[in-house]
Amino acid sequence: MTISQGSTLPDAKLVQMGADGPEPVQMADKLKGRKVVIFAVPGAFTPTCHSAHVPSFVRTKDQFDAKGVDEVICVSCNDPFVMKAWGEATGASEAGITMLADASSAFTRAIGMEFDAEGAGLVSRSKRYAMLVEDGKVTLWQPEESPGTCEISGGEALLDNM
Repeated sequence: MTISQGSTLPDAKLVQMGADGPEPVQMADKLKGRKVVIFAVPGAFTPTCHSAHVPSFVRTKDQFDAKGVDEVICVSCNDPFVMKAWGEATGASEAGITMLADASSAFTRAIGMEFDAEGAGLVSRSKRYAMLVEDGKVTLWQPEESPGTCEISGGEALLDNM
């Protein structure tokens, strides 16, 4: 079942790179009592993700902070080493965006956003979306129709609807 506005997000374990290597992150713990933006991309370093989606949140990070957002999180079905390198390459890490790896696609499957594009080498990946989550509940949900476009899921588009 695909989540929608008003849904409570399921708990899942994602991974981020810490000072000593990969560290587990429980989504329920990260979201409890907080206002968080989560956006997901089909793959690190892929064209639209790299040139449009992540940069839109780097540009708007301060505006989300001004609206009381506690954290901006990028999720991709890549490994945490790739997510760390990608965060550094795009300036997302420097901007304060948390780069979380959903390497097993568990979170992505649990919210109904998994897809395959085998011809492009993308298997068990996330559809593109952005959402505002307050205390674990989706209060704004903006999924893209096509994984190759970044129109309603970009930083500016999410801000416009907040």
